Amino acid sequence: MTTFVLVHGAWSGGWIWRRVADRLRAHGHRVFTPTLTGLTDRSHLLSRNITLSTHILDITNLVKWEELDRFVLVGHSYGGMVITGVTEKVPPGAITAIVYIDAMLPENGKSLADYAPLRREPAPGFAIPPEADYLIPPIPATPPRMNPKDAPWMDRQRTWQPIATFTEPVHLTGALERIGSKTYVLATGFDNVNLRQFGERVKNDPAWHYIELPCGHDVQLAMPDETTAILEEAAKAGMPPR
Repeated sequence: MTTFVLVHGAWSGGWIWRRVADRLRAHGHRVFTPTLTGLTDRSHLLSRNITLSTHILDITNLVKWEELDRFVLVGHSYGGMVITGVTEKVPPGAITAIVYIDAMLPENGKSLADYAPLRREPAPGFAIPPEADYLIPPIPATPPRMNPKDAPWMDRQRTWQPIATFTEPVHLTGALERIGSKTYVLATGFDNVNLRQFGERVKNDPAWHYIELPCGHDVQLAMPDETTAILEEAAKAGMPPR
């Protein structure tokens, strides 16, 4: 049995992992799919005080109070910002494997907005309407970015997200590099330069296992069987030798 902590992306919630979580649990694994503060089923806690640090603390506290020792940490999209920050907060060795699924893979001192600029006017990047104040609305779930069958459901489910989660930089000292099993999964079913840059960074790095899947951004919805297999392989790679 392996313990998995699955972290969702922007505007989303733990429910987006349902298909993968069901498969992992059916295989005997222990799975946590927390929703980050202020989003979807925790939108009643929405506040302008929510930052990237808040979401990093969400996962760090889950690890602490569930007393998780050796587990696989997984992040999708914006969740890559969160899990990268978590590597600095949990005890060394607690994370046996880490998996980025079409996710941000930030460098020290960088925020999501450094890689995907936020704009008030129509332009490449995330467009923020003037009425947004401290929030940013979700990108419409249009194909090919999203799985066409799931697009209407996704548009219903997602909620606005505090801009500070996109603009606060992450501070790193190298904890990520010390994790033995590192995997990056790039979705190739749509052209997203903001995410492709991370795949290009690690694809030839021997410290990383690089995988491409022919689907839209929400890999865990479009290809749950393949995603489950990737997570289980990453877990095996992170197991200590007998």
